[in-house]
Amino acid sequence: MANKPKLCSTEIGALWMTYQKKTVILRMLEYFIANSDDKKAKSLMEGLWKKLKPKVKKIEDLFREEGAAIPIGFSSDDVFTEAAKLYDHGFDIMFMRVLKQISMGMYTLHLSMAYREDIVTLYSELTALTQTYYNEFTQYLLTSGILPRPTYISVPESVEFITDKNYMKSSILSGSKRTLSTIEFAYLYHSIETNITGMQMITGFAQTAHDEKVRKYFQKGKELSKEIINETSKLLEKDDIHVPATPGGTVTNSQEAPFSDKLMLYCTYLLSNFGLGGQGFGAAFSMRHDLNLKSGVFAKDVYGYAREGVELMIANNWMEEPPHMDQHDDLLK
Repeated sequence: MANKPKLCSTEIGALWMTYQKKTVILRMLEYFIANSDDKKAKSLMEGLWKKLKPKVKKIEDLFREEGAAIPIGFSSDDVFTEAAKLYDHGFDIMFMRVLKQISMGMYTLHLSMAYREDIVTLYSELTALTQTYYNEFTQYLLTSGILPRPTYISVPESVEFITDKNYMKSSILSGSKRTLSTIEFAYLYHSIETNITGMQMITGFAQTAHDEKVRKYFQKGKELSKEIINETSKLLEKDDIHVPATPGGTVTNSQEAPFSDKLMLYCTYLLSNFGLGGQGFGAAFSMRHDLNLKSGVFAKDVYGYAREGVELMIANNWMEEPPHMDQHDDLLK
């Protein structure tokens, strides 16, 4: 681009955040690829790694061109590919699928923060890449029998409008029972599906973390995920809705850490914020008060858990500081 403008503040922030997340994914892919015994799964992950690596290099070049410091992110020091297999039965692809869900949301947000044409192009390319691999991972899991499809229903044969004034009230408050809408069910089901994968992930982290405080933090996260899964399942059971079992993978008996405590904490931070966003969307599009109240409780718990993780990272000097806005008052002093 001839005479291209400097990167603006929002673009620097978006690129910085993207670099952190992409370097996490590359490190995790390296471990999963080294320990994969499924030819198709390994090929998919290798393909993703090969396409993501140049994107990380592109972000480094963008910072270098601006004369800006290149973030540290996560390096070969944060992954131990020779560690014994910690996860089995399709967990690698299940987990990568969840990470692609996070990426799709983040790229949409970051694309809206981009103004320079080459940055818009970068996020457009990342979005297309993520959507492609999200579909590849989903189809692999479906054909392998690892990922069940959500509950089927009778298709609507007519269009209806809401006339009941108590439509938004729960059965407890109104004394009547209104079945979940498919929109409400979708968010509840997604919460169960992602929390099962997250619970498996954090179980492995708790089993292999070196620092005692970090290990206890992961154990606490496991219990939080379990509580969300159980409470959400109860909401569905009240409407006689059977939830298909979502395996989420298997944790082996290995106690060899595949990743640094720093990487595992940051990964948990990412998933916690993803869960927080999911609870927010669920509450926003739900029209039953009892579901909104439950989402509010979950969001409060997840937010508190995520903040606790940030404090741990800061205490261990593992939390890289994002670029900040100019502090003119300090300059004047």
